[in-house]
Amino acid sequence: MTPLVIKIGGAALEAGPVLDQLLKALVAMERPVVLVHGGGDRVDQVLKQAGIEPRKHNGKRITCEASLPLVVGTLAGEINKKLVARLRALDGEPVGLALADGIALAEPAGEEWGAVGVLTQGSSTLLSLLLQGGFLPVVSSIAASREGELLNVNADEAAAMVASLLDAELLLLSDVSGVLDAKGQLLPELNGADIARLKADSVITGGMVVKVDAALHAAQALGRAVRLASWKDSQALANPALGTAIAP
Repeated sequence: MTPLVIKIGGAALEAGPVLDQLLKALVAMERPVVLVHGGGDRVDQVLKQAGIEPRKHNGKRITCEASLPLVVGTLAGEINKKLVARLRALDGEPVGLALADGIALAEPAGEEWGAVGVLTQGSSTLLSLLLQGGFLPVVSSIAASREGELLNVNADEAAAMVASLLDAELLLLSDVSGVLDAKGQLLPELNGADIARLKADSVITGGMVVKVDAALHAAQALGRAVRLASWKDSQALANPALGTAIAP
């Protein structure tokens, strides 16, 4: 059966009962599932508590050297293990991982981005073994370079890489029901030309740019549509009619 890669982040991780409902539906799915997570909202809180002002460019985080230990500890530590604990409490079989744990290598995105990584290659071996064993991998977006540097990777890009490695279906969940047009109406399907036009018209902006770009890249690599939907409705996990399908 084709695996499903689900990405969550941001406000979903602070959603309490709504998150539990989503995780319960995820555990009940009768197919192999990998959960990839970010956690930008919590990272912002931790950085501000440490006196570091969060910085972003086009919806992507700039990670300075001073903030890297806090980002790693929050994503690969606090958030990852909280998700593992909640899934365990729901009778799931989660295994907490980071991209650095045998999944993917990255290289620095450029001096202006600090300790941000761009994924270069990966391996499906560990994830495939875990899925075959009935486990639910929970993957944070902290990668490593060949030189042994830890790098913060955008979680949407991380999910796209994991889906490509596993030849899996990809579902990117955010706090909106999908991609909206200029009037706020849901767009059920988009292709590359549609996305380029909507970006040029400033309809797709900010963090949604990263999401649709990651979805389009994954769709083209996989040869199948990638879906953007809302984590607020657990039915989005199994209902392909919900959200926006990004066609290859």
